[in-house]
Amino acid sequence: MSGLSTQESALFPNGPRKVSATEECVGPMRLTQEPIQVLLVFAKEDSQSDAFWWACDRAGFRCNIARTPESAVECFLDKHHEIIVIDGRHSRYFEPETVCRLIRATKPSENTVILAVVPQKPPDQDEPSVLPLLCAGFSRRFVENSSVSACYNELIQIEHGEVRCQFKLRACHAIFTALEQCQEAVEITSEDHVIQYVNPAFERMMGYHKGELIGKELTELPKSDRNRADLLDTINTCIKKGKEWQGIYYARKKSGESMQQHVKITPVTGQGGKIRHFVAIKRPHIDNNNQVHKFNKEERCSGEHSQSECNSLHHRDRRKDSIDARSLSSRGSDAPSLQNRRYSSVARIHSMTIEAPITKVINIINAAQESSPVTVAEALDRVLEILRTTELYSPQLASKEDDPHTNDLVGGLMSDGLRRLSGNEYVFCKNMSQSQLAIPITLNDVPPSIAEMLNDEECWEFNILELEAATHKRPLTYLGLKIFTSFGVCDFLNCSEATLRSWLQLMEASYHSSNSYHNSTHAADVLHATAYFLRKERVKNNLDQLDEVAALIAATVHDVDHPGRTNSFLCNAGSELAILYNDTAVLESHHAALAFQLTVRDSKSNIFKNIDRNQFRTLRQAIIDMVLATEMTRHFEHVSKFVNSINKPMAAIEETSTSSVNSDCEGQANNRNSPENRLLIKRMLIKCADVANPCRPLELCIEWAGRISEEYFAQTDEEKRQGLPVVMPVFDRNTCSVPKSQISFIDYFITDMFDAWDAFASLPGLVEHLSENYKYWKRLDEMKCKSLRPPPPS
Repeated sequence: MSGLSTQESALFPNGPRKVSATEECVGPMRLTQEPIQVLLVFAKEDSQSDAFWWACDRAGFRCNIARTPESAVECFLDKHHEIIVIDGRHSRYFEPETVCRLIRATKPSENTVILAVVPQKPPDQDEPSVLPLLCAGFSRRFVENSSVSACYNELIQIEHGEVRCQFKLRACHAIFTALEQCQEAVEITSEDHVIQYVNPAFERMMGYHKGELIGKELTELPKSDRNRADLLDTINTCIKKGKEWQGIYYARKKSGESMQQHVKITPVTGQGGKIRHFVAIKRPHIDNNNQVHKFNKEERCSGEHSQSECNSLHHRDRRKDSIDARSLSSRGSDAPSLQNRRYSSVARIHSMTIEAPITKVINIINAAQESSPVTVAEALDRVLEILRTTELYSPQLASKEDDPHTNDLVGGLMSDGLRRLSGNEYVFCKNMSQSQLAIPITLNDVPPSIAEMLNDEECWEFNILELEAATHKRPLTYLGLKIFTSFGVCDFLNCSEATLRSWLQLMEASYHSSNSYHNSTHAADVLHATAYFLRKERVKNNLDQLDEVAALIAATVHDVDHPGRTNSFLCNAGSELAILYNDTAVLESHHAALAFQLTVRDSKSNIFKNIDRNQFRTLRQAIIDMVLATEMTRHFEHVSKFVNSINKPMAAIEETSTSSVNSDCEGQANNRNSPENRLLIKRMLIKCADVANPCRPLELCIEWAGRISEEYFAQTDEEKRQGLPVVMPVFDRNTCSVPKSQISFIDYFITDMFDAWDAFASLPGLVEHLSENYKYWKRLDEMKCKSLRPPPPS
């Protein structure tokens, strides 16, 4: 090592000595794995980097070393290392989180394990939270230990865990190609007989397009009247017992023609022996007098069925025996063997269209698992468990002692409380009447001082708090009139300006002015951010006018009638709304429902009264979806889907735009404009608008931080008074550190989301504000200051 350390900021391509390829047999398929490649990112050589170097040598791994973030990315893009070790002990050389994010921004990093080396802490100090590392993209951490054996053990555990599993999954992409090219028709259904996959051969044979079939129950499709009456019952009785059925069946094609098929239906059992899916292999049946289907001896029906049934049935206990290659291919034919269908890979997601459900991946993996060796089946079991979880996009949290501010925010914002009902009923729906509303104003009647303020509304630095003061806490109506007019909302809805004014005043009156944060000023602030985002060039190019109108309306109503308490509080208090909405997205469901109830109640304020039914339904669905997207339990799901469906394809288009055929780039751009992707963009837009306070100028950021803290303090006070569970204990007004709470919120929720949104919409000013505000809170925290501002100099 000593000879290598003299080249600062250089790469060291010559790895340790023991480099031999390893082989694994997966059924008849032999997979060859070249030696694991490891990249060490250490600014300076020391005992820790040496230990990892010699650990790689002992393990037979190839090793490279990079001294700078730039050389690390360059080396990784060249070698595609399976493991990257980043030194996180000395931030004066480089920020480890920044290096990790740079690497994670590249496509090859999807299957790479990134390890952070962190410094040891004195015994009297609390163990730091691993959450910031996970959020930055690290897979795991390693507490510094210069023992070669300790480093060797860590690398070997990674290799036998994540690396080996990823290697096996990556090797299976060819299996999907085989399935798509297979000459036999393949149909996969759920345990409830809902069609989840058909291959091209099935489409050709039956005359359907897969989009006409996927998601439908088999009972919804036309049936041939040429089958005997009890055949379907016989088939269902057989396969529900976990046995395979094989026989002759008449299917009706899309054209209405009956077609005689030879069908094999195989139940696919998952963990615990429960049937998860049914795989049907179909081929046209040639019915000649001189030709009959003969079955091998081991394929004879069991004694529980009559001899007549044996002529058309074939049973096999799927719980005791695994399917062989013959059950997936035509006997006595030249059709390609489908043994290669044994594997599936999450990487297949990248070649599927965006509308393909995750269940399709689960289906194929589950089917492949049945014919896999035990070791592979167990690995796929772990993959399936991950894919089936409802928390697919949420990182696992550390214990509350590690970072109480982050964990309390997560507990308060991303859960529905402890579901503990009590005798305390928290009811907050107000009865609104038009008599409470002020006389409608016109845009021309706006006082000059307010009109002058509104001239700056297209600027991100627009001061909503000054508008709040000038309008006596009625900023939503004034700002709404200006923004809705500039976007032509009245023309789109075919409603008068008077109707729009009445509606804006009705919505504003439905917010609680007594709330310190969730009031009409917050709604106006979110509306302002939404309009600002909608004016960005790339956003404008990807959304149509209906999307824009839906976004502006959703921003206006997204917190209407908010009580100033979280979902967790309402669930724990046993509120009427929590019961009504089954403790699920309680507030967001209420905001959306009440907004439409209030709107259609009186023709004077019904902005939807003149649009046709179909347009109203489309607009209504878009508004509801955006309001529900502001609920935080699915935060990471929304962000991850946006990154994978919008950011990554967009980056790929930009990388290849100079060398690719123009039509290819245009096709990918059109895919970004698909309804599914527009939905992701709208969700991300309103989510960012809803929590944009940390990206506002510092004074506005400080004011909003004080307001939300006060609302949480008030909730904690009420929880203590009512004897309810305290869902966010750190928000005790006597002990809370506001800077710490802001740091945790930015680290956990804001940074990655706005990085992704900035990459799409180009918002350098917001990112700069976010960085400066974060530094401000960090300085206060380092000063041990718990308040919004530093203490005055003594």
